[in-house]
Amino acid sequence: MPKVKIDNLEVPYSVVNRSIHFPRLEFRTGNLLVVLPKHGREATSIIEKHKKWILEKRLAIDAALLRSTEKKLVQTRSTEDLKKMVYSLIREFSAIYGFQVKNTYFRKMNSKWASHSSKDNLTINTEIKYLPRTSIEYIIYHEMVHSLERKHNPRFWKIIERRFKGYKKKEKELMTYWFLIQNHIGKGE
Repeated sequence: MPKVKIDNLEVPYSVVNRSIHFPRLEFRTGNLLVVLPKHGREATSIIEKHKKWILEKRLAIDAALLRSTEKKLVQTRSTEDLKKMVYSLIREFSAIYGFQVKNTYFRKMNSKWASHSSKDNLTINTEIKYLPRTSIEYIIYHEMVHSLERKHNPRFWKIIERRFKGYKKKEKELMTYWFLIQNHIGKGE
């Protein structure tokens, strides 16, 4: 696997080609992935251009991995318990904030906690059953805000902040739990 050296840190990366127009960098699973158009250019120019971002992201992931040793997962919540909680939160947030949700789906997702489609459907990662209730509330609220604002722009974060004043701390905490759950699943627990 090739590596890029940034300051004193070596970051391994892999490259994939997809049907996209513009190249991008991803750290969805904790590893750097360079995504290039099918007939794309070389990965090194993209990496060189975004070295600062890569370093910041890698350091944040390393910090989350370290923090994950201090957290515990909820082991007693079943998928059915999770579904009841999520449906209850959807009803509550819809009534209070006027958010729209048509259908809700549950499945294991490899790179995100949940998603909100342009058709107002929610897909929830069943792995959130391991999270504390407050984190689940944040995830559901976050996704439902997308019914009012599609992108993560200043308006979106202002709506998030109405209910979750310290949302940046919540986002950081979710990254920590992400790696804790990945490690938990990896061990087959």
